[in-house]
Amino acid sequence: MRIAKAMARAGLCSRREAERWIADGRVAVNGRVLTTPGVEVGPSDRIQVDGAPLPAAAPAQLWRYHKPRGLVTTHADPEGRPTVFDALPPDLPRVVSIGRLDFNTEGLLLLTNDGELARHLELPSTGWQRRYKVRVHGRVSQGELDSLKDGITVDGVRYGAIEAKIDSVQSGNMWLSIAIREGKNREVRRILEAMNVSVNRLIRVSYGPFQLMDLAPGEAEPVKRRVLADQLGPEAERFGLTGPIHGFKAEQSRVPGRKPREED
Repeated sequence: MRIAKAMARAGLCSRREAERWIADGRVAVNGRVLTTPGVEVGPSDRIQVDGAPLPAAAPAQLWRYHKPRGLVTTHADPEGRPTVFDALPPDLPRVVSIGRLDFNTEGLLLLTNDGELARHLELPSTGWQRRYKVRVHGRVSQGELDSLKDGITVDGVRYGAIEAKIDSVQSGNMWLSIAIREGKNREVRRILEAMNVSVNRLIRVSYGPFQLMDLAPGEAEPVKRRVLADQLGPEAERFGLTGPIHGFKAEQSRVPGRKPREED
């Protein structure tokens, strides 16, 4: 395992941040200060950051989080808008999101302490559906929605098969159910705008087998390790979910001077 990944798995920082710490001469392996992140480490190596032992690698974990509207899914926003990570419950460790939800989108956001797991679960090849409840202003027919099963191209971007149905009609608004697999940037909004309706509320209600259910806005709930392992199938072993947890030679200690969290 690369040293930057080991530091990220220990919950100290992102990989990019780890590379900066290494460049600053803050990281040593077996008593030798590193000058490059291109170093492989294993369970027998003694890793120190700022002279303190690296905390033991945390096991991969997953949380369901109900993202409220009005938050951006980033650790630092150049426009100064409030972020998801500023609003998380204080007992959560350093986490990254699996994909993103727009500023005005609400609902289920999966969080994990393992960057590799995040990348695996957000890939379209994983095949997990993202389901949304959508309120739109305007009118669209079920026939028009049915045509989305063959995909659609909007402004030169090709979107794959989409499941969509009308749930209810209320005055000038309609409620729709939408299911997608790719999760491209602003996919649901752009597709519906191309059908001449405007989205005025967008709620993600599920991501693969994980559902929002009655999770309150701003609340996070851990997914049981066994449940996550079952859903990952053969990949569970890759993320250390099928056997005893083995960490690096380290103590459970906090490294001084830890910087604010940022995305992997």
